[in-house]
Amino acid sequence: MSLKVLVVDDSSFFRRRVSDIINAAPRLEVIDVAVNGKEAVEKALSLKPDVITMDIEMPVMDGISAVREIMASQPTPILMFSSLTQEGAKATLDALEAGALDFLPKKFEDIARNKDEAVNLLQQRVQQIASRRALLRRAAVRPVSKPQSVSTSRAALPRVEPTTNVARPTAAPSPRFRSTGKSYQLTAIGTSTGGPVALQKILTKLPANYPHPILLIQHMPATFTAAFAARLNSLCQITVKEAENGDTLQPGVAYLAPGGMQMMLEGRPGNAKIRIIDGGERMNYKPCVDVTFGSAAKTYQDKVLSMILTGMGADGREGARMLKAAGSTVWAQDEASCVVYGMPQAVAKAGISTEDLPLERIAERILVELKRH
Repeated sequence: MSLKVLVVDDSSFFRRRVSDIINAAPRLEVIDVAVNGKEAVEKALSLKPDVITMDIEMPVMDGISAVREIMASQPTPILMFSSLTQEGAKATLDALEAGALDFLPKKFEDIARNKDEAVNLLQQRVQQIASRRALLRRAAVRPVSKPQSVSTSRAALPRVEPTTNVARPTAAPSPRFRSTGKSYQLTAIGTSTGGPVALQKILTKLPANYPHPILLIQHMPATFTAAFAARLNSLCQITVKEAENGDTLQPGVAYLAPGGMQMMLEGRPGNAKIRIIDGGERMNYKPCVDVTFGSAAKTYQDKVLSMILTGMGADGREGARMLKAAGSTVWAQDEASCVVYGMPQAVAKAGISTEDLPLERIAERILVELKRH
């Protein structure tokens, strides 16, 4: 059975172009199009597509507002199309925060070496995020307990139920984490699709006095990483910056690898510096998790706490293998909480990761691991 796709864009040319590419895939079918955000919300409710592709800038209702309304009423995997500009970066990050799962630039040639590669990439992204539809719908219908009103009016007081002997079901307590007792000098996190939201959820829970530096490798275009680092820095207690060549690693600072480049380390622990080099034409990922993880393994040996988060493909597996061989710790995000269970699955299947963790508890697990007894 084909996956149903709703294409949303105010440009008739782009609607046709995207529709032709999607319809060329055996398992994909464009069931309708919409020319603005308002129409997208209406058709999402009536047609219940498996995936929506969404432009950001549209008349009547913009894409970000449409994403918020769709995720509130008819949660659906949404792939955003954006321009590779600073304004486009900010808007795309807003869309991801609103609930969109992934994004692609409107100029496919910016992310692909040829037309065939661009076509395959779009088709693959649509099929990948479609797998999250059921999870989004289940999360939407899950009952959420509402906080009691502070008002003292009679209408606001909760109704008191008569006491009975009927046992009420209680949620099973989450398992408690324990530190392994290992000593660390560096944290390294690699991710791709779904990573911006995942990183925000983790980093915003870390204290300002985090004991060592953090390396962040997120697959992202060059014009996006500076905006993403600035956003994280405004939200977090730790400092977050786009890495620059020659940066000396400092405790409590997270360094985001710049898009289109590779981030490596040189020097010794305690005085290590960041080296930013050209991304390289042959490299599939710029930045590449394998490159940074491998460099961290050589510099910090067994003193790295590393993790692979949600993302497509297997980038990070070989770098994580080098870290494990050096004696460092490797964790992976669990399948249920990933937007795309590709990169974490690669390290888990290879037997490299020692723990598979739900996104919501990764920060907690990090802080327990670093706690001194």
